[in-house]
Amino acid sequence: MYIYELLKAIEFCHWRDIIHRDIKPENLLLDDVNKRLKLCDFGFAWSLPQNWSGNNKLTDYVATRWYWSPELLLGANYGKEVDIWAIGCMMGELCDGEPLFPGESEID
Repeated sequence: MYIYELLKAIEFCHWRDIIHRDIKPENLLLDDVNKRLKLCDFGFAWSLPQNWSGNNKLTDYVATRWYWSPELLLGANYGKEVDIWAIGCMMGELCDGEPLFPGESEID
């Protein structure tokens, strides 16, 4: 249920051309009583320009390394898909309680 709510939150952002860029467990607020999730900490969020084509360069540093997509690791252009990658990493983490891709550096 929580992953569904997270996906709906990201759908809301992406529909408005906003990339969160820092999806991680620490940025989720959970209400166990009402079984609700809220996405927070929009400090790294980016509002895509209207004429954004995907070829524009966005900042390199985003999010916690464990949740970086391959585009970020390789320094390639990226877009909304980085949020979906981070959610997938969190889904993997939910299975065993350990980060899916832990590492000490970008190379790890």
